[in-house]
Amino acid sequence: MDVVYKLTMTNSKKIKIGSRGSPLALKQVEMVKAALGPEVETETVIIKTSGDWNPADGEVALPDHEGGKALFAKEIEEALLADEIDVAVHSMKDMDSTLPEGLIIPCMLPREDPRDALITRTGATLDDLPEDAVVGTTSPRRKAFLLARKRSLKIVPFRGNVGTRLEKLKSADVDATVLAVAGLKRLGLAGEITQILDKKDMIPAAGQGAIGLELKAKNEQLIAKFSQINCLNTNICVNAERSFIQEIGGSCHTPVGAHAILENNKVFLQVMLASEDGNKFWSDEICGEASTSEEAIQLGKKLGESLKSRLPEGVI
Repeated sequence: MDVVYKLTMTNSKKIKIGSRGSPLALKQVEMVKAALGPEVETETVIIKTSGDWNPADGEVALPDHEGGKALFAKEIEEALLADEIDVAVHSMKDMDSTLPEGLIIPCMLPREDPRDALITRTGATLDDLPEDAVVGTTSPRRKAFLLARKRSLKIVPFRGNVGTRLEKLKSADVDATVLAVAGLKRLGLAGEITQILDKKDMIPAAGQGAIGLELKAKNEQLIAKFSQINCLNTNICVNAERSFIQEIGGSCHTPVGAHAILENNKVFLQVMLASEDGNKFWSDEICGEASTSEEAIQLGKKLGESLKSRLPEGVI
């Protein structure tokens, strides 16, 4: 959807929710509205981002564009800072680990399955794909981890929203693609999944499967309102993952995965960093007490410091 809806100020009680206009982004807005309940009046403001404008460039990998992950948030965050919207809804895996000054993500919805899904035209699993199979993905993480499993695969750029990529798979010169399980489930497309990839082979991106609500740090009233729908478990785990990425200086260019789980107030965080060609890997893990997001951030930072100290110069 290409329309950017201009705001109407007829009802100041409405919470203006900013989002991209893709089917998945709008589905996530509906999930936020459902969590808030029917008594909370909202207005959806669709904002076209730089990431939405770039498909005309052809099949160019997202990291090759100046701005990287920020392409999917820049205009939305500008609208938030300008008070054109009250809250922004994001897929957490698409967010840079550092936010613009004055903005925070204090609330997240319960996390969906964070794993990656392989979708093939023939129904072949990763092990059964031909040696010279072509896999479409723009993610350096997915590319590196796929090549580590199967050196002979040919990885080509493959952009578009979930529906677009599934349609391309049917007609394009690719044999397979990789998408987030969470997005497929939210769109009712789980039946398209050929194989859910094990986290040992394809550790998820930091924040994958989580929906975050970005607000102005000074808007205490709205922060309090959204805190009522915050999933603390998700918040703690995602903050640990993002803190690790921030500490190592990772970006959308970095083939890195980070996944945390929380049990009995203990966070278990696993991470993996790879060379672009999948030839070299560095992995680490940490387990520690974390009953708050602040404690989780410190845990992720500690792991980042540990791994960074062991990395050869120039890896990141």
